[in-house]
Amino acid sequence: MSKKKSGILNLFIRYFILILISIPNLWIFYFIFTPLTIYPVYLLFNLFFDATLSGNIINIGIFSIELIDACIAGSAYYLLLILNLSTPKIKIRKRIKMILLSFIFLLIINILRIFLLGSAFVSGYPWFDATHKLLWYLGSTLFVIGIWFIEVKLFKIKEIPIYSDIKFLYLNLRK
Repeated sequence: MSKKKSGILNLFIRYFILILISIPNLWIFYFIFTPLTIYPVYLLFNLFFDATLSGNIINIGIFSIELIDACIAGSAYYLLLILNLSTPKIKIRKRIKMILLSFIFLLIINILRIFLLGSAFVSGYPWFDATHKLLWYLGSTLFVIGIWFIEVKLFKIKEIPIYSDIKFLYLNLRK
């Protein structure tokens, strides 16, 4: 198979995977990361408070903390996957390592974020609502961008997500 055909096939497979994962509303991310988020958060709360867990709700005294889909951050995991799979010229082993590392980074950051925000809520921190909204709207985006930049540096990525694929298609399909 020629380099051109191989590159086009690789591009097709990467984007096909992204579309396939997104069709059922990112359920795979919530299926995997909901328990991986809820149980460690509950265990952290239980270290410092008398917490109980009922489904996706952590109760601490009179306070209830419900971990909804937005808390799990399925779309943030998907964005990391998009950045990874829309970047060409990465060998499969390296790509798998990058995906796993980025997901682990995000999971740890997210668990700590939920725990710290929940602790602030239970402690009556007066700026809880503002802090929560700031971390929800801005923080999650900055976490994903930060994780991606760390990966680019760690794994010495030279290509640019999406742009490098468009450039490849333009240069190879106009001939």
